[in-house]
Amino acid sequence: MKTMKVGIIGCGKISGIYMENCHRFEVLELVAVADLDRKRAEEQAAAYNVPNVYSVDEILADPEIELIINLTIPSVHADVCLRALESGKHVYVEKPLAVTREEGQAVLETAKRKGLLVGCAPETFFGSGIQTSLQLVEEGVIGKPVAATAFMMSRGHEHWHPDPEFYYASGGGPMFDMGPYYLTALVQLMGPIKSIAGMTGKAMEERTITSEKKRGQTVPVEIPTHVTGLLQFEQGAIGTLITSFDVFGGSALPPIEIYGTHGTLQVPDPNTFGGPVRYRLLGEHEWTEVPLLPGYQENTRGIGVADMAYAAHSGRAHRASGELAYHVLEAMWAFHDSSDEQTFYQMKSSCQRPVALPVDLPLYTLDK
Repeated sequence: MKTMKVGIIGCGKISGIYMENCHRFEVLELVAVADLDRKRAEEQAAAYNVPNVYSVDEILADPEIELIINLTIPSVHADVCLRALESGKHVYVEKPLAVTREEGQAVLETAKRKGLLVGCAPETFFGSGIQTSLQLVEEGVIGKPVAATAFMMSRGHEHWHPDPEFYYASGGGPMFDMGPYYLTALVQLMGPIKSIAGMTGKAMEERTITSEKKRGQTVPVEIPTHVTGLLQFEQGAIGTLITSFDVFGGSALPPIEIYGTHGTLQVPDPNTFGGPVRYRLLGEHEWTEVPLLPGYQENTRGIGVADMAYAAHSGRAHRASGELAYHVLEAMWAFHDSSDEQTFYQMKSSCQRPVALPVDLPLYTLDK
């Protein structure tokens, strides 16, 4: 198996799991990391046995590195992606693809012009939980899907995150932070989205940080912190989605439910890879928990990178594609636009529904 040499730009909190899992996939060879804070990059390189610590310019100039994993903050996602592509490297970026639709289009257009691949998180839909749910939907266990609900109800991040400011700036908020998990899972299960109607609001104009390092500092809230709306999928089903940082007393709502003509499917938290997966059919009074398909049940962030590397070698399509990520990016903005303009938003993009994962391959060998 030919390996692909990989470099990571951005050594913040989420980088550890990517570095750990890059070492597990036989198609990936993590050879360098870079961060504006060189000390942080050095600490991560030492912790995860990465041989080289570079500046951003150096990692982009290394001709042996074929793929960049972009783990920077959202406001510079597009800039780093464009620089990586112009350097002749495939790029896989943490969600969201970009802050604006225009930036996202520029990334996709540059990749096409350069003959390179773009991938984007979240890849949690590769997990056994969503893949088991997909199999049940495709096998018609709950009949024809007619509706779906999805709820991400939280109090925000200033009570635990050491640097929560970007969650309340442009490109942040609950929709841009967590919406990609829910919308990507819904597209995997229900197909692409046709139109959206949204309403937005926020509970307060500023937040007080209670986590350490910046305890007591205040953060201006520049983006809606409660985003809700309706989605119509191209296949006709209707969905309801709420993402919120304004739920201060907790919630018992399920992450995702799919309603079909024969029954209801409970889908696990799309920010995880495992279960549980349950369904209840018409006339039944108890939920049936379904054994998960063999595959990825633990945190396997980086699997989308590996899938893209295999795709680059074979020429097949990769699952966590830039087109899927752009469709989700447009949908997230659609909720805000619909609310601001008090009108339905008609989606301009579409995407291919990702192909189900094979279940006959050894773990960490995703070559088809």
